[in-house]
Amino acid sequence: MTQSRIVWLTDAAGTDLAAVGGKNASLGVMLRELTAAGIKVPEGFATTSAAYREYLDAAGLGPVIARQIRRYRGRAELASVGTAIRDAFGAAELPAGLVAELTTAYQQLGGDGTEVAVRSSATAEDLPDASFAGQQETFLNVRNLAELLDACRRCYASLFTDRAISYREERGFDHAAVALSIGVQRMVRSDLGSSGVMFTLDSDSGFPGVVQISAAWGLGESVVSGQVDPDEYLVFKPKILWDDLRPILSRRLGSKEIKVVYGSGGGTTTVATSPDERGRPALDDDDVLRLARWGLAVENHYGRPMDIEWAKDGRTGELFLVQARPETVQTRREAAALRSYRLKETGRELVTGLAVGEAIADGRVCLLDSPADIGRFVDGSILVTRITDPDWEPIMRRAAAIVTDHGGRTSHAAIVSRELGVPAIVGTASATTDLRDGQHITVSCAQGERGIVYEGELEYDVTDLDLGSLPQTRTKVMLNLADPAAAFRWWRLPADGVGLVRIEFVVSNHIKVHPMALIHYDTLDADEQREVDAATGGAVDREAYLVDRLTEGIARIAASRWPDPVIVRTSDFKTNEYARLIGGSRFEPAEENPMIGWRGASRYYSPGYREGFALECRALRKVRDELGLTNVVVMIPFCRTLGEAHRVLGVMADEGLRRGDNGLQVYVMAEIPANIILADEFAERFDGFSIGSNDLTQLTLGVDRDSETLAALFNERDPAVARSIEHLIRTAHREGRKVGLCGQRPSDDPGFATFLVHAGIDSVSVTPDSFFAVKTNVAEAERSDGFVHPRDEFPGDPAALSEGRHPARYWG
Repeated sequence: MTQSRIVWLTDAAGTDLAAVGGKNASLGVMLRELTAAGIKVPEGFATTSAAYREYLDAAGLGPVIARQIRRYRGRAELASVGTAIRDAFGAAELPAGLVAELTTAYQQLGGDGTEVAVRSSATAEDLPDASFAGQQETFLNVRNLAELLDACRRCYASLFTDRAISYREERGFDHAAVALSIGVQRMVRSDLGSSGVMFTLDSDSGFPGVVQISAAWGLGESVVSGQVDPDEYLVFKPKILWDDLRPILSRRLGSKEIKVVYGSGGGTTTVATSPDERGRPALDDDDVLRLARWGLAVENHYGRPMDIEWAKDGRTGELFLVQARPETVQTRREAAALRSYRLKETGRELVTGLAVGEAIADGRVCLLDSPADIGRFVDGSILVTRITDPDWEPIMRRAAAIVTDHGGRTSHAAIVSRELGVPAIVGTASATTDLRDGQHITVSCAQGERGIVYEGELEYDVTDLDLGSLPQTRTKVMLNLADPAAAFRWWRLPADGVGLVRIEFVVSNHIKVHPMALIHYDTLDADEQREVDAATGGAVDREAYLVDRLTEGIARIAASRWPDPVIVRTSDFKTNEYARLIGGSRFEPAEENPMIGWRGASRYYSPGYREGFALECRALRKVRDELGLTNVVVMIPFCRTLGEAHRVLGVMADEGLRRGDNGLQVYVMAEIPANIILADEFAERFDGFSIGSNDLTQLTLGVDRDSETLAALFNERDPAVARSIEHLIRTAHREGRKVGLCGQRPSDDPGFATFLVHAGIDSVSVTPDSFFAVKTNVAEAERSDGFVHPRDEFPGDPAALSEGRHPARYWG
């Protein structure tokens, strides 16, 4: 035999894909080539594919396998075929030469009493075009030579689990051409610490600008299998290596109700976590950032997104990477195409959880307890179960959607559903009790990170968008993004940034409490305090809670379009809208006409809300200065006078948001005739304008925009409104300022979009579902006779935003 039976992962042979399989080869690469970057990988060794083939030859297993596979192709039951092959492996002794080399290598690791992990690494596994979750077995807390030899024999047999046989048959792999390497590594005592999974992109949308980390207490088996609802972190990739920044975009605390630990007689067992463990994050921020930097280093080394498992030793506090493989779902997705799903109606919400994918599906519930119930499953049904593992895959392939009680974004159910292109909602906690077998439901993953199961079969639209067919335009076409949770969904759209992010949307939908009620909690009555506690999860530092939630919402959107500008409008609730928030009624006056009442800029310096505005400023400053998202532009709404502009800018400066510092630009909404009439003087105080066409029309024509009686008079193309827009654009350009429009009208009215382009507008901002139509209309308007782009008229514009690159190009 010319090839070794055993190789150390630190040796060159330990990186040979054909010899040790993808999983072990990647460990060898990291040990040999990435330890200089500070990455730690547990030491260990691997059996080679030659050792596997020697075992097959010595035990006469090759003919047994071939005979059983012929039976399977001849319609024999998969379970019968798989059992027969595995029984043959179980009866076959390992060759004496392999036993001797395993004994020597294990003794070098420490011998009996040394805990090791024994992992399978197939030579056709973890390749860019051939990967599936959990095809072969892993054995943890193997503590002596006898257990090691038994685990090796069981690893070899696991090359022929039912799911592995079925998978190779469907993919066209020759069973005889696939071999198995066994990796043996010193155990990281994460049973006393924590562990989890890391993707170097967003695993649902494919957005490559983040590192996504899942974490739970104990061994990583609970996270990978989906038994636990883990903590989740998103780290902004372009700023990971900046020492003065801490670019963690979001933190979500999972319930972490169980953990996997060492069993008293070897192996592992599952136990309940303590109340303290459930309420405490499994990683601190320093660990999150260290893992993210390691993930980036691994991705850069391989030149592709990676799926990585990590572990933290509870005795020493050290972090280790224990597996790394290429990410295979999003990287195979066609970059030039985008499929958009949109519900046309809503129904009663039955259960919610984490959305996996971006699709919608409807059908009847098929409630199953075990994959052994496969005979009950009807193709096209919606699989509802507690948890999935690889044995469920034949059923999952036939499902229209998947809903589970347990699991996070990196659980088995999530990984496989992405691979299959099937929408899934995981971690619902109660789907198996709240949904009935045979019930008609709609599963929606198209509304951000929160997946919703609705009662009944609802109508929805599916649109295939061909990004390659979009024309280029010099007029910027930006997005209006409302829901931070859905921001990554649209990263592939070739937009020029975000023209409108509404802070009040984050407050109303994700915080739900009046900011002043959080600041002055002690003034609330007992019922209001209970509502606040419920909404905030009992947060003690309620001001920090609001700042952190605002920061996360703004940061996700800003990261999704980096490095293009993202214009964030400070809160513009009307008093009646503020009053509807929890605790809001005691802080808001009753106004006859809130539309032109105490709103926008007038609140920010007022004693009645200045403290609340200060929290908004803290969040914006944190996004820009701590997370490094300096593409955020701040925009002030409903600024009535020049004096008001001065006072608001003064308050912002007092709160650390001084215009010009760290490149900060401040825009103003142009929605009041005063903004148009005094455009030159507003341009001295602000860096740009964004036209709010609804309010501008309302206040120019004196028409209540919500009045049904006067609806016929409300017209954004009325000559008075059109001339105001033209005057603003001319004046702003003369002063070196940009002008955009962020209203709905260009989406609904192609003629209005043409008017704006011909008037010289710098940008229009529309909802994602309108982007294709508006982009096309803008291109047609630019091609019309006599059109001169404003950049040609004012080529020396000193206040121009960076040309940037839209993320689909920026991220390669």
